[in-house]
Amino acid sequence: MKHVVITGANRGIGLELARHYQTEGWHVTGTCRETSPELEKVASQVVDDIDVTSEKSIEQLVAALDGQTIDLLINNAGIMQEDVLGSFNFDSLRLQMEINAFAPLRICEALLPNLQAGSKIANITSRMGSIADNDSGGRYGYRASKAAFNALGRSLAIELKEQGIAVAQLHPGFVKTRMVNFGGLITTEESVAGLAERIEALNLENSGSFWHSNGDELPW
Repeated sequence: MKHVVITGANRGIGLELARHYQTEGWHVTGTCRETSPELEKVASQVVDDIDVTSEKSIEQLVAALDGQTIDLLINNAGIMQEDVLGSFNFDSLRLQMEINAFAPLRICEALLPNLQAGSKIANITSRMGSIADNDSGGRYGYRASKAAFNALGRSLAIELKEQGIAVAQLHPGFVKTRMVNFGGLITTEESVAGLAERIEALNLENSGSFWHSNGDELPW
C-alpha cells in the first residue's frame, strides 16, 4: 500500500487531499496542529500537536514515522496574513516566512530517510510567489515566503534527482477555503482533482517545475 504524508491535513485543501488518497487506497498520514473529526475519519494515522516551526515537533513527527517509507510527501501547511505598507508587522512577516518557506524545507530534510527512489514531494505553493506574475502588489509576507519556497523547492528538485526523488511546486488555484474567507473561485474538490493529476504526472523528467493545478506551467 502506498503511503502519503500530508501536512496541514485537518481542513481545507489538506483535508481534501487526505480524502482523495484514502479513496485511492493509500495509507494516509495527516499531520496538523489540532486534529479534526473529518481527518480522523479518513486518515490511517494522525500526528497532531505538530507546530511546523518547532524543532521538537519535527522530532516528534520523525519518531511517529520511524521505519515507514513515504511514497508521497505533500507540504501543504501554510499561512497568509495581511501586510500593509506603512504599518508592517515584521513579526508577521517572519512568521509567514517560517511557516511557508523554512518549515517545508525542515520537514523534507527530516523525513529524507523515509523517502526512496520513486518517492515524490509535492509542495503546495502559490502563484503569488511568482515574481513575473505579480501585477497587483501587496501581501508582502505571503508573496516573499512563497517565492522563497519556490526557490527552495527548485533546489530540492535538483539535489534529489540523483536519488530518484521528484519534486514539484504546485499552485492549487484560488480555492474556497478559510484562508481566503471562502471567497475563492473553485472548490477544494476541484482543486485537489487537478493537484492529483499533476502529482501523478510528476517524474524525474519534469521535476522542479511550477504548475497550476489546471496544468498550466507558471512563470517564476
